[in-house]
Amino acid sequence: MIKITKLIFVSTAIALSSPSIYAADNAEMVKSIMKLRADVEGLYNQIDENKDNYKSQMKSYAMQVADNEAQINRKETALKLANAEMKKLEESIAAKGDTANDLTPMLNTALDKLEGIIKTGIPFKVEERVADIEKIKTDLKSGNITQEKALSLTWSSYDDVLRLTKEIGVFKQQINVGGEEKLAKVAKIGSIMLFFITPDEQMGYAKKRADKYTFVAVDDTESKKEIHDLFDALLKQIRTGYFTLPNALLVSGAK
Repeated sequence: MIKITKLIFVSTAIALSSPSIYAADNAEMVKSIMKLRADVEGLYNQIDENKDNYKSQMKSYAMQVADNEAQINRKETALKLANAEMKKLEESIAAKGDTANDLTPMLNTALDKLEGIIKTGIPFKVEERVADIEKIKTDLKSGNITQEKALSLTWSSYDDVLRLTKEIGVFKQQINVGGEEKLAKVAKIGSIMLFFITPDEQMGYAKKRADKYTFVAVDDTESKKEIHDLFDALLKQIRTGYFTLPNALLVSGAK
């Protein structure tokens, strides 16, 4: 009898514990299903949101494309107008060139006279200035510049000669002293005097004799000091005052 009682007890315990196990399993399953449903709803919301973002992005791209096409059309129109204006200008220049051939002799005469003025005037960067005149004549002859441009350059060159008559300052240029070419500092006093100092401390001035300029070096201490003081004052931007200088007036026969 004792054994039977134990069996009944065990059987009863198993029967009592089964409903609680099933209830726990059902709760977990419900919880898992609810989580899956929430995840699915989240994915649907994310898909809808991505669709909206995609639509907005595509709309923005479409607007950018339309704006770029409008800009391209405007630039193409502006380019066509510019080309048309350029063509009109070229035709106008060509027409003026055809009707202004009589300016060429006048320009060549003016440039020849200007070249003569430079060669017989103060020996200040003569080669460079003459080269500029020759370039105008060459470009005019070859058609690289119009006669209107040549006239403007000729006028500027004459204006430059006038400016040099008033200009006072220190510059650098190649000079020939005693048969040697040297890059020297030169002090230009308008168009009447030109002094120099070479890198080896030779000092002197330009002198005109028999319609030809030469650079004369001075040897005495007093003249060197006077020239040195002049350069020192000009480098300090002192252009007015009383200066004692060697006789370097650029006049024919001066001694």
